[in-house]
Amino acid sequence: MAEAALDAVRRELREFPAAARELSVPLAVPYLDKPPTPLQFYRDWVCPNRPCIIRNALQHWPALRKWSLPYLRATVGSTEVSVAVTPDGYADAVRGNRFVMPAERRLPLSCVLDVLEGQAQHPGVLYVQKQCSNLPTELPQLLPDLESHVPWASEALGRMPDAVNFWLGEATAVTSLHKDHYENLYCVVSGEKRFLLHPPSDRPFIPYELYTPATYQLTEEGSFEMVDEEAMEKVPWIPLDPLAPDLARYPSYSQARALCCTVQAGEMLYLPALWFHHVQQSHGCIAVNYWYDMEYDLKYSYFQLLDSLTKASGLD
Repeated sequence: MAEAALDAVRRELREFPAAARELSVPLAVPYLDKPPTPLQFYRDWVCPNRPCIIRNALQHWPALRKWSLPYLRATVGSTEVSVAVTPDGYADAVRGNRFVMPAERRLPLSCVLDVLEGQAQHPGVLYVQKQCSNLPTELPQLLPDLESHVPWASEALGRMPDAVNFWLGEATAVTSLHKDHYENLYCVVSGEKRFLLHPPSDRPFIPYELYTPATYQLTEEGSFEMVDEEAMEKVPWIPLDPLAPDLARYPSYSQARALCCTVQAGEMLYLPALWFHHVQQSHGCIAVNYWYDMEYDLKYSYFQLLDSLTKASGLD
């Protein structure tokens, strides 16, 4: 009796993503030709938890005309920034039976630019990606070139952003599949970003496992060592690479349906809270994103229920 009930729950969970997709997930990420009004943004995108790419949202930013690698060198080249360094470009990702975080190095931005422009070499892959509002805290000289928040989004969401982050890295720097509890406005200033997205409703098909956390350490010889973080609890993370999924190990993922989009310079992606995303970039891509804390409302509760049922039923 109990096993039959459990099978029924599993069946419902497997059927739920397709029903949700039909109801509310677009076949492709839609484009808006101009920024929405606060009401339109909240009604058409935030409430239904739907992504979109917004053109002509950054046209008034001086950064769009000014930011290039030479400009960054001239303006903030001597400024020390926190740089994630990894052997293969994957920071915060599963490697073997570990969840591995990057080595963090403080480097003048000019050192990163030297590597990006092929003038110097550095062990591993460099990515300026520290997300604790690193733009105002580490590179305040760049603030006059853009807005401190997105006015129509701030009005719609009723708050200012929790963080404003600056991103710059090599093409080999990849963000592994994950989700955030933030409404994310991701602005590409130079180059392009490629996003692979899954709606929260695909959770029954997306595997999580628990991993011992570890951190890369860069030796003086330029090699990488993986050092366990003894004091930390195990980390739940997605072990699957959506670009080359191991379907023999995770067969359910074949039923998930990804949306893929490319965000070009001058475009802004609205990435709703709780959407799973995997990110690649062009070499030397420069981007800024605004993180607004999500509303912990019924939408959040529904996702937590979906997440709990997926785990409890053994689909995970």
